[in-house]
Amino acid sequence: MTSETSAPASRRLPRWVTSFGPQIIAALIVGLALGLLAKYTGHTEDSPNALGTTLDTIGSSYVALLRAAVVPLIFTAVVSSITNLRAVHNAARLAGQTLLWFAITALIAVIIGMGLGTIFQPGANTNATAPDEYTGGTGDWWAFLQGLIPVNFLGLEASSSVDDAGAISTGLSFNVLQVLVVAVAVGIAALKVGKPAEPFLNFNASALAVIQKVLWWIIRIAPIGTVGLIGNAVAVYGWDTIGSLGKFTLAIYVGLALVLFAVYPILIKTNGLSVKQYFSGAWPAIQLAFVSRSSVGTLPLTQRVTERNLGVPRGYASFAVPLGATTKMDGCAAIYPAIAAIFVAQFFGIQLDFGQYLLIALVSVLGSAATAGTTGAVVMLTLTLSTLGLPLAGVGLLLAVDPILDMGRTAVNVAGQALVPTIVAKREGLLDTDLYNAKRTGDPFVDDTPTTQDAPELAGAKA
Repeated sequence: MTSETSAPASRRLPRWVTSFGPQIIAALIVGLALGLLAKYTGHTEDSPNALGTTLDTIGSSYVALLRAAVVPLIFTAVVSSITNLRAVHNAARLAGQTLLWFAITALIAVIIGMGLGTIFQPGANTNATAPDEYTGGTGDWWAFLQGLIPVNFLGLEASSSVDDAGAISTGLSFNVLQVLVVAVAVGIAALKVGKPAEPFLNFNASALAVIQKVLWWIIRIAPIGTVGLIGNAVAVYGWDTIGSLGKFTLAIYVGLALVLFAVYPILIKTNGLSVKQYFSGAWPAIQLAFVSRSSVGTLPLTQRVTERNLGVPRGYASFAVPLGATTKMDGCAAIYPAIAAIFVAQFFGIQLDFGQYLLIALVSVLGSAATAGTTGAVVMLTLTLSTLGLPLAGVGLLLAVDPILDMGRTAVNVAGQALVPTIVAKREGLLDTDLYNAKRTGDPFVDDTPTTQDAPELAGAKA
């Protein structure tokens, strides 16, 4: 009997083989090998071979899946976060303080990103030329501000083209900031309408849960997409690109480390809190974010540790944490687009002026409110490059190493999503400091019984 029951267990794959992190690393290695094979068997953009075409199709298909989920995710998540203010006393002040601290930390992060991009010069000396369709565009402040005005309810635009055979194809694109503007307006309107809006809000909450599940499925096939993305980049640009991307990756992780282990501790200390207690309390969520690469996927755990470990009242946390999961992205929306924009400009030999650096900061601070919990970096990179007038070909290039970057970026995102509610709660006199300073059990789900933070202590918020 013993031998019969132990046999299946002995054939089970080791846990590290089925873990997400090792799968991504393996995918990077396989993609690199296949990309080199495609390149040295004659693959070029003008004359693709079968292997190169397959890698390109796999990578572009994965990106298309991610993009397809952006609009419904942003709309439902932002509407849900805003309407959660119904349970918060003195909601306007708390919402204002939350958004202010989102902006402050995003500005600090983007300044760090621009500084590192200038120091590291990750895209310099590649001798690459800008794509033929690039006409030397420059950033336009007025166009950026006009772009905030929704052109229709979903912020969608349609464009048609005719190929050499005379076939007409139509594609849809969306402006993420316009989607955000629409979602904010709908969320505020639902709050004002009150009880008649309850059926709509219940439907929105259900839709958000379904979208999150679909997004998690997309995240799980990221290793397959990684093979295609890194393989296509190597096949098209060659080995020199990998060297540049390695330098770019180093610059990103230095920036992430500075924000997580220098900026955040300074803010924590400045507000009279223990750095050790913050990290020990938020670490379960930070760790899961690093592995899952999804702020939305980590959201339930982030909210739980923010309430149970950091002592933020549930009524306020249920607003601030979900809002942060879609709008608080110091990794994806501040550090990354700043360094990425500088990298793309250097890679294609384009000089940035002072006004364009200011645009990077503006887009990062405002655009962070338009990122999504799984595709924030893709959205922000596209938004930043298009606003600056830089070649959008840089999106596909940088997506090749995006999975390895996304681990660190998402960890910093989630750390910030737990940090800001904690700081605001402390400054407003709402934080349960005994709970914040308590000894950690190591399991944020250990106890589901009501705690003092579930009581209506939000009534004590400062006027």
